[in-house]
Amino acid sequence: MRPTAVNVYRRRSVLDFAAIYDSFSGFGAATMQLIDLQAQYQRIKPEVDAGIHAVLNHGRYVNGPEIELLEARLAAYADVPHCVALSSGTDALLVTMMALGIGRGDEVITTPFTFIATGEMIGLLGATPVFVDIDPTTYNIDASRIEAAITERTKAIMPVSLFGQMADMPAIAAIAERHGIPVIEDAAQSFGATFAGQRSCGASRLAATSFFPAKPLGCYGDGGAAFTTDADLAERMRQLRNHGQTAPYHHPMLGLNGRLDTVQAAVLLAKLDVFDDEIARRERVAARYEQALARHVVTPALNERATSVYAQYTVQVDNRDAVRSALDAAGIPSAVYYPVPLNRQPPLYADLPMPESDTAAGRVLSIPMHPYLEPADQDRVIDALIAAVQK
Repeated sequence: MRPTAVNVYRRRSVLDFAAIYDSFSGFGAATMQLIDLQAQYQRIKPEVDAGIHAVLNHGRYVNGPEIELLEARLAAYADVPHCVALSSGTDALLVTMMALGIGRGDEVITTPFTFIATGEMIGLLGATPVFVDIDPTTYNIDASRIEAAITERTKAIMPVSLFGQMADMPAIAAIAERHGIPVIEDAAQSFGATFAGQRSCGASRLAATSFFPAKPLGCYGDGGAAFTTDADLAERMRQLRNHGQTAPYHHPMLGLNGRLDTVQAAVLLAKLDVFDDEIARRERVAARYEQALARHVVTPALNERATSVYAQYTVQVDNRDAVRSALDAAGIPSAVYYPVPLNRQPPLYADLPMPESDTAAGRVLSIPMHPYLEPADQDRVIDALIAAVQK
């Protein structure tokens, strides 16, 4: 696939995004949600409503007490000393790199099979994303290829924990330690997952996650957080998220307006109370899919040392467009994450062979996955997908 292939996907990707939004927001023509946020809300409605009304009553819509409480709970969950709440997962990535001083002329090693934000934030800082191909079984960066990509300009390694499963963080950490390079986990899809006993966002010096509504732990708008084991980096990130301010109207560094709204913190606090139960429910849905679909499509492969939060349930199929059309006709929503790898995106284009990423981009398909997917609805998905791939 050459860069011109972006044009082929442009119209479909716009429609995809609208369909994805509709399918998790409860609107649109889909008879089933890809991600059912309404079912979740009905379960925790009293807690969510009470949290929002508490913010409305105290009136501290920015930097309210819920922010500090959320940061403490998230840090404890990830088993790290420091969490910094931020306005989005994208800003969380940006702030982690700014805290390290990454800028023009630097390189950051990452994967091309991810959402644009991963490479976009590297590029916006003037640094260069250096792409390393994926392990075709997990879709995460192939740790065995990282060392060959390290140069004297490498300032960080940014593995992406995709579809709910962490990258091989112990192997990546060992490489980084040998070269004295920090690791930033892009954990936008994996908060709550584990690898070798370590939690996502707690297995590296720095990590960033997203609370976009479709995430396993999502708020009701944009939101994110950065995590670190380093107190100095934590303080620097707190300053960066508030325009680089260290005291009122004293700005010794350039920062951004990256604060998380207090209302969103209140929503996340309510959702954290049921988060572990929701992960267990996701695992049961995934196990049922695996049992029914493994003979018909390529199902997700879980590393034996890992657990997944199944942010998406992503299979591989032949003739994906025809399969999607059949699913659409059956009232089953689907999505493609991601049809064009970053090395094929014009702003980041790197003419390097990434065969595993290119192959995955042409075959992956995500089907409905959320904690409240009823067995009868899951059977509809299974039956429709099997019928579609057998045509």
